Amino acid sequence: MNFDKELDARGLNCPLPILRCKKSLGELGAGQVLKIVATDPGAIKDFEAFAKQTGNELLSSAQAGGEFTFFMKKK
Repeated sequence: MNFDKELDARGLNCPLPILRCKKSLGELGAGQVLKIVATDPGAIKDFEAFAKQTGNELLSSAQAGGEFTFFMKKK
């Protein structure tokens, strides 16, 4: 998937991945895509909830080898 910016949140625990995501999305324009890579198992629910609360679109989420990859589109 194409993305405009990547956020490495590996090794960070809640709420840091969400806080860093919010900051990174603030640097993007509407419709741009942020790729997030995290290792916190709680990140799946956190990013789903964050997308619903903020109106940003969670395009996809995947897990591989203990890492979670998310693509979020800024509203």
